[in-house]
Amino acid sequence: MRTRWPRARLIESAVNLGFAAGNRRLAEEASGDAMVFLNNDTHVAPDWLAALASAIAAAPGDVAAVSGLVLDWEGERLDFGRGILTFDGHGFQLDQGRRLERARRPEAGAELLFPSGGNMLVWRDTFFALGGFDDDYFAYLEDVDLGWRLWSAGWRVLHAPGARTFHRGAGTSDLLGQSHRGFLFERNAFLTAYKNYEAGVWEGMMPAVLLTLLSRIETLTVENNPGGQLLTVDPYAGLIANTAGSAHVAGGSRNEEAAAATRPAPSTTAATGDVEGARSRSARDLARRALGALRWPRPPRQTATGGKDTVPRLVDARTIAHHRAVWNLLGGLDRAAAKRERVQDLRRRGDAEIFARFPLYVVPTYPGDAALFGGAGFRAWLPPDLPFLDSTLEEVMSWER
Repeated sequence: MRTRWPRARLIESAVNLGFAAGNRRLAEEASGDAMVFLNNDTHVAPDWLAALASAIAAAPGDVAAVSGLVLDWEGERLDFGRGILTFDGHGFQLDQGRRLERARRPEAGAELLFPSGGNMLVWRDTFFALGGFDDDYFAYLEDVDLGWRLWSAGWRVLHAPGARTFHRGAGTSDLLGQSHRGFLFERNAFLTAYKNYEAGVWEGMMPAVLLTLLSRIETLTVENNPGGQLLTVDPYAGLIANTAGSAHVAGGSRNEEAAAATRPAPSTTAATGDVEGARSRSARDLARRALGALRWPRPPRQTATGGKDTVPRLVDARTIAHHRAVWNLLGGLDRAAAKRERVQDLRRRGDAEIFARFPLYVVPTYPGDAALFGGAGFRAWLPPDLPFLDSTLEEVMSWER
């Protein structure tokens, strides 16, 4: 950098700050009225910067940011024209990967819910007044979060298609690895929903958001880890106390093998399921043994039956990433609550008005999502007064030939 661009002022960091905090550090060093954000794995059209500057100069006074058009490296496919928001805080680039002649692209001056963090211009004072990019995000969805905050504070975001950049997709993010990106996606999506839904709306959305996160973790744990099927077993489905058979096992016959692996051998003592032996003991004896078990909990037995795992073993990287995301959220809950309070204090526009422009999407993304989202139990938890659009991942984005 110093050799090729000696006039540039280089701001260095000894550690990787991530996209959000790294750009904040640079923004604090900037002195202009407006700031431009550009990804490091892009090249730009010759008139790119002029197009951004012209768009913001011609925009009404309530426009805080403009976002350009992002294409693939060859300029043949759409990378970002406009983004969509899912009910649980995830953001997608609509028609990402679709050939330009078939992609849905916004017109010049069209409203966007959020700008692309890799091709945008924003007024500097407004950026900092709203808190800028959230440092805690590290990377991903920080632009979705910023856009929602801009709109809720009374500002707007517009599209400037003449400002074209060409993006080498995942040119930097692949270095993180899929599981580490998954950690950021899930944690940052939850933070985006938690901070930005207004009071009254958040309380209505929270059950569906939490249920979705829980479903994804459970599905990944069960399907991607040795012994994971054991978590689907109902211990009262014929396993103890002479209860009925596999009809009570979650998933039915699909999990009968998992249930069989947990059934005790005929010689098992009352502590592990000998019902007849248990019946012969007095209530006092049972109470004494139960109290002893509470005081001295035994570690789970890790023997194998017929070569099958008898306890789940967490080995899948995506599953571990999701568990880490939840642990991180729990540890940072007070910090997130303080940020939520600030976001809501700055609110000037209600979510009902925002979602009338930009409906919330319901997009099955992870294993188990389609079954969950299609069920009446989940639908009953979606607030009836908000607009939702059902879609699929293939409809939202497509790397077609």
